[in-house]
Amino acid sequence: MLRTALGAAGLLALVAARDAAAVPQVLLVQNSGWMEPFYTDPQSPFKPLVAALAASVAQPGDALVLAAFNQSRPGAPSPRALLSESVGPATPQHVRAALAGLDVARKPGGAAPGTTALADTDLGEAVNAALTQVLQGKPGLVWVVTNNRNSPNNDQATGARNREFYNLIHHGAAIDKALAFPLRMPVTGAHYRANGLMVYVFAAGREGARELDRLLASGRVARVITEPPARLKPLDRDTVRLVPRKVEGAPGVEFSMDAGGLLRADVAPDARSPAARILWNVENTIYPYTIGSAGIAARSTLAGEARPIVLGSARVRDLAPGRAEPLASTVQLPVAQLPGKWSLEALQSAGSAYVLPGRIEVQLRDQRLALSPAFVARMAALFPGDPLPEIFTPPAEIGASTAVLPLEVRVHYGAAPLVALLGGGLALLAAAGAAAWAYGRPRRVTLTVEDELRTVHTRAGAVQPIYDRAGQQVARLKTTLFGHRLLDLREGAQVRLGR
Repeated sequence: MLRTALGAAGLLALVAARDAAAVPQVLLVQNSGWMEPFYTDPQSPFKPLVAALAASVAQPGDALVLAAFNQSRPGAPSPRALLSESVGPATPQHVRAALAGLDVARKPGGAAPGTTALADTDLGEAVNAALTQVLQGKPGLVWVVTNNRNSPNNDQATGARNREFYNLIHHGAAIDKALAFPLRMPVTGAHYRANGLMVYVFAAGREGARELDRLLASGRVARVITEPPARLKPLDRDTVRLVPRKVEGAPGVEFSMDAGGLLRADVAPDARSPAARILWNVENTIYPYTIGSAGIAARSTLAGEARPIVLGSARVRDLAPGRAEPLASTVQLPVAQLPGKWSLEALQSAGSAYVLPGRIEVQLRDQRLALSPAFVARMAALFPGDPLPEIFTPPAEIGASTAVLPLEVRVHYGAAPLVALLGGGLALLAAAGAAAWAYGRPRRVTLTVEDELRTVHTRAGAVQPIYDRAGQQVARLKTTLFGHRLLDLREGAQVRLGR
């Protein structure tokens, strides 16, 4: 654990020993003057929240960097490292110890002898340092715990400062995904009062975004923060999802969706309807935005073929976050591409399912987004007079979005064809075995040669010469599966089958 004051550049060495396969976590905790009530209120849950968040999101083996930030000044660098280590059993204790020694920062010197002013805040500086100098442009997660006051040099033009922070989030290529968790946390200090706290998480790189999605899906964030995340970025993908309600006009076809969002179409092997009418619910998944208006289109891709989905409505309107509205569609089914029940694929899938992967793509055009009035009211209550929520204003250039719904078409083949085929194969094997036995088994044939009764041992397919008493060949005996016959019988010879 490091308690020495380090500049942003000094944080670079703190993740040198991280596991290359792990996604590092950087946790930035604001300690500027505006945070005074969070540190001085005896009932403040601020530090326990930060410790619980670090313990929940950073898993064993992850590289964890904990740092305090305000605004960097000569003699008072920011961010300042508090801890850097590979997460292990002792890490939660180390985090709590580091936070216990953290207090509100003051500027070096002061306006009058013996006095010092409380430090200002620069959110952009802190996030940039984490992205460029700690992570070095590599994948990772940057968590920022702040009271949402962005005022470098005590600048009262907070709108302009927030615009810089807005551009870093929305137009910076380093951030692939950004979420915000506004939390209610009323605290009272000697100088200020506050109603709320904001926790941001910025995912750097695609792997960082995937790690954030895994964290959210695992419920590890929700153990600490029960509020739903507000999305800052991206706003041009995964804005809606389709949930099937009913299938009409396609006997033997059923749709369902699992907890992970995978759509399954279970198809009977004898289903041959070329299309199905599917009734969906289209849901808005971009809290806290309302989709005021957007044109909607969809297509499916199955067996390498893209097919349009005919929708019952060409637009969605006033779709609030979390709200769903019905949408009818006609979907082409890939019945021509499905293997027949006597095909090799069907026989290999007997008793289980033959899976045909695909996807459904939904496109929104002329998309108009607006913040939910309920969210605006909540932000005003948590951060009164603070214009920072403008970072939630969608960028003007985002007028379209896409959503991809993974799809599996599963054909359930019964075992009857396989059983019949196996039975036929066994019957053929039995017949072949019987024929082989019959062909190879020894046979005895009774012959009469010149009134002498003889017994000849032979096998199917054999041809044996027959001799008289003088040793002259008088005939040949040919044996088949079906009997015996004499060949090349010499003229005047007295040879016959049987007695």
